[in-house]
Amino acid sequence: MSQTYAGFAAIVGAPNAGKSTLTNALVGEKISIVTHKVQTTRFQIRGIAMLETSKGAEAQAVMIDTPGIFEAKESDRLSKSMVHAAWTGMNDADIIVHVIDAPAWLRHQNGEGSGQDRLSREDSERVIKGLKKREIKNAILALNKIDEIAHDEILPLIQHFSEQGVYSDILPVSALNFDGVKRLGLLIADAMPSGPFLYSPDQAADIPMRLMAAEITREKLFLRLHDELPYASTVETEAWKELKSGDVRVEQVIYVKRDSQKPIVLGKNGRTIKDIGASARKEMSDWLGRKVHLFIFVKVRDNWQNDRARYSESGLEFDV
Repeated sequence: MSQTYAGFAAIVGAPNAGKSTLTNALVGEKISIVTHKVQTTRFQIRGIAMLETSKGAEAQAVMIDTPGIFEAKESDRLSKSMVHAAWTGMNDADIIVHVIDAPAWLRHQNGEGSGQDRLSREDSERVIKGLKKREIKNAILALNKIDEIAHDEILPLIQHFSEQGVYSDILPVSALNFDGVKRLGLLIADAMPSGPFLYSPDQAADIPMRLMAAEITREKLFLRLHDELPYASTVETEAWKELKSGDVRVEQVIYVKRDSQKPIVLGKNGRTIKDIGASARKEMSDWLGRKVHLFIFVKVRDNWQNDRARYSESGLEFDV
């Protein structure tokens, strides 16, 4: 039997750096939701990437897509738990991939950036300081979204981050266009230790079906109501029933914090929630390869962020 390699790669970085898009690109399948809303990823999601080492051997890398690292308010339990999950995702990783939004970094550097660009850079610097403090030696920097910057701006960026003394490799990539993704996959594969595969080669992710279904609907919710709906909303799959026909009946609840937010999600004559449901239903059906009967309800729960059970279901620590 030929030699195989398997291990873990933690994908870390500031919110909206493109970690989930890069994880999906490396896995070759969508396993993490992607929206323009910051802090979309709330817990560690494990995707399984089948890669090839520089010597042509098969390698399996379990990609840990972590929440964004940012300065969490002491009073915000969910944010603190998310940041804690991101840092702990590095603990057992064989390689760490730090993803930086290169255009945002440059815009702020050139005095042209928005407040969000400033936060992105500050959060990226926070990750660099954390890597130095932990004396991490197995880190790769992925300068993401290079399709949005001029070619002559890339080399000075690489030089700047090389001087940090943190990274074993620095790679310009575009997760959206797959530029540099194959090369990054090669570096990750070469970092995997020798050993048998940890998952079946045809498995794309290690996430419960009910949780994945909730993530799909949450993505559609945020994509549809990006500006109107506050970040503090969540989706729970309350029922999952396998029908005799082979179809699946899924019942979900979208929880918002205030009564005033409920009409926003429902929309005029229920149009918004119907659109969200139709989009989520289609993706679930494509994902499962069978028909999904999806029923979505909207309820108000002002304290869901302080419900210990919700954290346990997502693998987040409540007491941090």
